Amino acid sequence: MRCPFCGHIEDKVVDSREAKDGDSIRRRRECLECGRRFTSYERIDQIPYMVVKKDGKRESFDRNKVLAGLMRACEKRPISMLQLETIVDEIEKELQDSSDRELSTSEIGKIIMRRLKSLDKVAYVRFASVYLEFEDVSAFMTELKDLVRARTPVKKHKKTKKGILR
Repeated sequence: MRCPFCGHIEDKVVDSREAKDGDSIRRRRECLECGRRFTSYERIDQIPYMVVKKDGKRESFDRNKVLAGLMRACEKRPISMLQLETIVDEIEKELQDSSDRELSTSEIGKIIMRRLKSLDKVAYVRFASVYLEFEDVSAFMTELKDLVRARTPVKKHKKTKKGILR
């Protein structure tokens, strides 16, 4: 740290404490050349996580936007806020683990759909209807049929001496 009075680059820290805002550290320093004291503040530089939109634009990740979309999909469903927060936490973790600190909206949508599909089928369908942008009712019905087919167990037939019992 360069002394603001004489320009000397060596000093010693006399006192350190958290600043009033809680986001930085206040340090009292003493110049080893002129002996005068000065204050410096240190804070962590946050590099924002970015979301790449469908049109290629980038914007800062907004946790509240993701949570609001989940809340709309899960309205009047037996899903707790803790479960929704967990999904958003998972998305944030993906961003943190990403080497370039960005995630596309399609990747975020896939994470949400995967989690909702295992959590609540109705919320999944609500979210999918907006996220997948179905062109018509038949595309929506196809998704519903796939969902029902995946949920319905295959019936096993019992064999008897006279044949198959259904």
